Amino acid sequence: MSAFRPLVGVTLRSLLGRRRLLLMVLLVALPVALALLVRLGGGRPDASGILDNLVVRIVLPLVAVVLGTAAVGSEIDDGTIVYLLVKPIARRWIVLAMAFVSAGLTIALVVPAVVLTGLLTSGLGSTSVNTALAFAAACALGGIAYSTAFLALSTVTSRALVIGLAYTLIWEGVIAGLLEGTRFLSIRQATLGIAAALGGKRPGLQPLEPTISVVIVVVVTLGALAIATRQLSRFEVRGGD
Repeated sequence: MSAFRPLVGVTLRSLLGRRRLLLMVLLVALPVALALLVRLGGGRPDASGILDNLVVRIVLPLVAVVLGTAAVGSEIDDGTIVYLLVKPIARRWIVLAMAFVSAGLTIALVVPAVVLTGLLTSGLGSTSVNTALAFAAACALGGIAYSTAFLALSTVTSRALVIGLAYTLIWEGVIAGLLEGTRFLSIRQATLGIAAALGGKRPGLQPLEPTISVVIVVVVTLGALAIATRQLSRFEVRGGD
């Protein structure tokens, strides 16, 4: 436990590279800029539509896939992961620290953008505020699931970024919208289910049940942490050989 804070600091410095941070800031600024243009053009009541199609569908998973895969993947690619593994630190603390930082950065970048986008699009009415806060809370939970899932994926394969992009853009972006049964394998659908339960329902949208959505997020997060811990333990054994 005493090693958790230093591990967080190491991971934070690793992820806050100038180019990566600039890219993430530009990405989350996109929906805010669009909302500002909509606001200047007279506004529109469908803040849920913009938050769904632009933030939950594109911005949130892209930020999470970049930060999640880089948290462990960059350390493995550079070979610096060995310096962490040779220390007498339980693997679960290494994984938890990396997951904490990647998820925390995802939330810190995406949630303010969600709130600003919602408020700029529809104004400061109670309905607009509720919608913005509902999507913000849902994106926070979805960001945790996304980032930990991609973190675990980076411990399994060196092509985690490519596979993560394929999952978000092809599986969630296309297949999950066409085949009803695949919604249960979609973090995006779980995020929308939580948003709808909190008051951010989009007209015409039939989200997953709140309980199912929460279960998906919890199972993905805990499962990803377990997989990442197991993979790092096996990585140590291979290094000893």
